[in-house]
Amino acid sequence: MAGADSQVNAGEEKKAECGKKKMKEGAGDGGRTELNPWPAFINERLEMYNKLKAEHDALLAERAANDSKPIKVTLPDGKQVDAESWKTTPYQIACGISQGLADNTVIAKVNKMVWDLDRPLEGDCTLELLKFEDEEAQAVYWHSSAHIMGEAMERIYGGCLCYGPPIENGFYYDMFLEEGGVSSNDFSALETLCKKIMKEKQAFERLEVKKETLLEMFKYNKFKCRILNEKVNTPTTTVYRCGPLIDLCRGPHVRHTGKIKTIKIHKNSSTYWEGKADMESLQRIYGISFPDAKMLKEWEKFQEEAKSRDHRKIGRDQELFFFHELSPGSCFFLPKGAYIYNTLIEFIRSEYRKRGFQEVVTPNVFNSKLWVTSGHWQHYSDNMFSFEVEKEVFALKPMNCPGHCLMFDHRPRSWRELPLRLADFGVLHRNELSGALTGLTRVRRFQQDDAHVFCAMEQIEEEIKSCLQFLRAVYDVFGFSFKLNLSTRPEKYLGDIEVWNQAEKQLENSLNDFGEKWELNPGDGAFYGPKIDIQIKDAIGRYHQCATIQLDFQLPVRFNLTFVSHDGNDKTRPVIIHRAILGSVERMIAILTENYGGKWPLWLSPQQVMVVPVGPTCDEYAEKVKQHFHNAGLMADVDVDPGCTLNKKIRNAQLAQYNFILVVGEKEKASGTVNIRTRDNKVHGERTIADTVERLLELKRSRSRQAEEEF
Repeated sequence: MAGADSQVNAGEEKKAECGKKKMKEGAGDGGRTELNPWPAFINERLEMYNKLKAEHDALLAERAANDSKPIKVTLPDGKQVDAESWKTTPYQIACGISQGLADNTVIAKVNKMVWDLDRPLEGDCTLELLKFEDEEAQAVYWHSSAHIMGEAMERIYGGCLCYGPPIENGFYYDMFLEEGGVSSNDFSALETLCKKIMKEKQAFERLEVKKETLLEMFKYNKFKCRILNEKVNTPTTTVYRCGPLIDLCRGPHVRHTGKIKTIKIHKNSSTYWEGKADMESLQRIYGISFPDAKMLKEWEKFQEEAKSRDHRKIGRDQELFFFHELSPGSCFFLPKGAYIYNTLIEFIRSEYRKRGFQEVVTPNVFNSKLWVTSGHWQHYSDNMFSFEVEKEVFALKPMNCPGHCLMFDHRPRSWRELPLRLADFGVLHRNELSGALTGLTRVRRFQQDDAHVFCAMEQIEEEIKSCLQFLRAVYDVFGFSFKLNLSTRPEKYLGDIEVWNQAEKQLENSLNDFGEKWELNPGDGAFYGPKIDIQIKDAIGRYHQCATIQLDFQLPVRFNLTFVSHDGNDKTRPVIIHRAILGSVERMIAILTENYGGKWPLWLSPQQVMVVPVGPTCDEYAEKVKQHFHNAGLMADVDVDPGCTLNKKIRNAQLAQYNFILVVGEKEKASGTVNIRTRDNKVHGERTIADTVERLLELKRSRSRQAEEEF
């Protein structure tokens, strides 16, 4: 906070509207420097805040004097600590246990709710003290870091801050600038100012304020006013202050800016207000922070590894796919990429045949009445591509389940047909915001290994077991480990509680029989049924949500689906199990590309065999060898480029990640053989063409992950 008041006073002469001040150029590198004086809105906002804070502090002191009473605070080990309401803070309790614990605690959890360490406790409660390793503590740590960066952004750019949330790895802040933009040249100045703010140990202060007062406080910033008018439905909400920054925020935060030990600003981009292309363009700056420098070094190393594995780069380098502005979010799969795509679908298709699934084909376009019946139109129509045909509204399907309900319902059904397992690789379209589109991980056009199991209530347990065994078989082939979470009935649920209890019990039994470790996420299910969430872990330790197993009690009700039960009741409702294992094929290709780093296992590889002739006299034989492998169903090429040496051709094939390189010279030509080596330069020696074809096909059929070693 040192120097803040003098800066703020100096800012009085400045125009009190953010985003319009032309940014001052920094010397040398073309980056920005801190504005001098600051924009006037900083001072005006702070003056208002100080008056409100004084009133709040007086009220809190009065409450502490008059309303305070002895309370019991229960720690995770069951131990109880004596405290006083409206006086004792979680930080004081942490200090009472040990100063080391207090120093390493990022945030408190009071009655299962995250809570500022310096906010007084209000009554008897449970208390947990969370360190950085805890996911909720990381989110708070990065949220506080976003406020530090937001303060620096206001002081350097003078723009209007918008949203600044924590994300999976770090945080970002969006800012509106009337003129100019953000450049990576600015990062150094931003980081330097952030470090100065951290050194000042500015306290994070929480204040609850009336909505109309906040509209006055943030009148300079139309975006904050929009948030207040459109998102805040209560008479009051909270702001947090650190130094000269006061921002709309639910919190909580770390105790002070000095708790952030190391920070890096690493990326910027443009976006739109709330991701809508017809709204204002904003500047987004990304950062990351940690409690020690070693963790930042490890993160930087990880980023380099992830960058080298980026599916967009590998997709371009290996000529797998591309995107075009004339069809945003819809991927063009080139021949090699299409091979991977089709191989994945055929893999799942072959598993379907073993597991009693029946593949169906359903329309792409439906009348909106279907989506009204399913409930999607009321909640999801903005994300659908819709259009008018003969005065009726139609839409491209974003999911398959309503179409499968029509299939189930097109004739009377008997208990003898259940479980009915319908699988569909139909093309789906979702109108994702253009700013959210990211390579293959977020697209508008995609296909899923989507299936819906229509079953009786008592069949749930066995069907869930089968779904879990199915996903384990698939993930074993890819080499993925995974973790499982059971998400149970939320507060706002539809249906009979007894039906929920029975279904959840069957899911628990299935998970226990499955034999893998699982965790409970109480209250995190969908309103229409409990679910099992599955996250796979890739080669560099990242988790991805792909598979889903979701029970649905409501869609059968909405479509009035029934079957004739054993006892002749023709009004018996089925349960629907929504399940996917790959999820979207596009997203799975992105994950697999990065998991393998472009080194595809033989069965999935679009470049399985490269035939390399020793010299021009062997070119014709090399072509014949290539054709043998091609005719056998292997992805084979031949390199007869006269401008390359033998060693160069072999090296090129290895760099291009051909699984096997077959060298042919006069000796091989005379004996009808090939000389085999792998992309990792393991030499397997001379074999006949027939033996080599047979062995490669065997390795391909078995979907070996280490075919090059096992050959």
